[in-house]
Amino acid sequence: MARINVKAVEKKIMETPIPAVKRVALAYSGGLDSTLAVELLRRKFNVADKNIIPINVDVGQGKEDQDKAKDNAKILKIKPVWLDARKEFTEQWLGKAIRANSNYNGYPCSTSMTRQLIARIVAQEARKRGCDAVMEGSTGKGNDQYRMHNTFMTFAPELTVLCPVRDFDLGRAEEEAICKAWGVPVDEMISGGDDKTMWCRSIASGAVDLNQELPAKIWIWLVPPEKARKRPEYVDIEFVEGLPVRLNGKELALDKLVEKLNFIAGRNGIGRIDMFEDGIMGLKSREIYEAPAAHVILKLHSDLEQACITSQEIQFKKGVDAKWAQMVYGGEWYHPLKDALDAFVASTQKVVNGKYKVKLYKGNIEIVKRELPTSLFSPEIRSIKAGGFDQRWSHDAAKVRGIRFEILAKRKQVMRKLKRGKK
Repeated sequence: MARINVKAVEKKIMETPIPAVKRVALAYSGGLDSTLAVELLRRKFNVADKNIIPINVDVGQGKEDQDKAKDNAKILKIKPVWLDARKEFTEQWLGKAIRANSNYNGYPCSTSMTRQLIARIVAQEARKRGCDAVMEGSTGKGNDQYRMHNTFMTFAPELTVLCPVRDFDLGRAEEEAICKAWGVPVDEMISGGDDKTMWCRSIASGAVDLNQELPAKIWIWLVPPEKARKRPEYVDIEFVEGLPVRLNGKELALDKLVEKLNFIAGRNGIGRIDMFEDGIMGLKSREIYEAPAAHVILKLHSDLEQACITSQEIQFKKGVDAKWAQMVYGGEWYHPLKDALDAFVASTQKVVNGKYKVKLYKGNIEIVKRELPTSLFSPEIRSIKAGGFDQRWSHDAAKVRGIRFEILAKRKQVMRKLKRGKK
């Protein structure tokens, strides 16, 4: 890798025109982008420390990430506003994602949700605290700039949006070099960092090369299948109205259930996602995710819906689920259509109830037992082994359903005659 000329980076930053701002609310995670942003506010935007309002929103990053954010805040000599949004994320966001089988072409929507939740809270805090601008650390090649900007405009359209990494055209290596020169803490495990929530962890988004080998130390839940437990592990999960409520017979709040299941599924080799992702700009990138609990829960929820809701609802809901994921991924959580999709999804979930026993083994999830009290599965009628259905009833029904094909066949005969006549 070419050595970065720090003086040239500083010159680029200092020569870039900027809007005049006085008091700024910063989305502060403690990672590279947001720690650099603090120093940029001081050095480039000339904002006094008392007017830099770093806001940290806990959406389930975990104690280690939050402790790192606190340590970096001390080094930077800032006093962030610490806000806990875990309950809201779980109850008002994650539950909707599960019921909508949240899947954007292989990615269980997570960062796309938390970015918009964080942006809303930062915007609201900015207005409350008399700020004239908000700042966040997205790049110009990624998706988060759109998610954050859309939300800022929804909740604080009068504020100036500052996005320095993008607007100063800073590459990752340039960020790291300028941080080192300015004494800004940098402690990434892998270049590009990660974004962790209780539902899914995004690793080095946009920074993973095509054939880059991933070091084993990057995983926090996942044990690679070849190193996973030698014997299968069985777990029981119960759903009520489309949401998991019990794990191994114990009733748990959704966040606690997901937290426990991440470790259980992860130690059995479940949860690795390595995919090509189509970003909001239409550019493909290789993305790495870690989502053990999401893999299990979404698989079971989809299976449960297949048993409990009608075929017409299933077919229609597949389109709704796909549109839901597309809108959430694209930063449109607060769009009126997304609210309408939520309403439809919720209307289907009253009957989505059941208990599962699943076998987890070296990356595989196998359903071994289902209890489905409100399903439409009726083996006493449908099974070829049962006698509760008189097959002769279908004779006339088959005849009626076949009439349209008779008509189509007659038209084909006419078309052949017309074709022969032209010759």
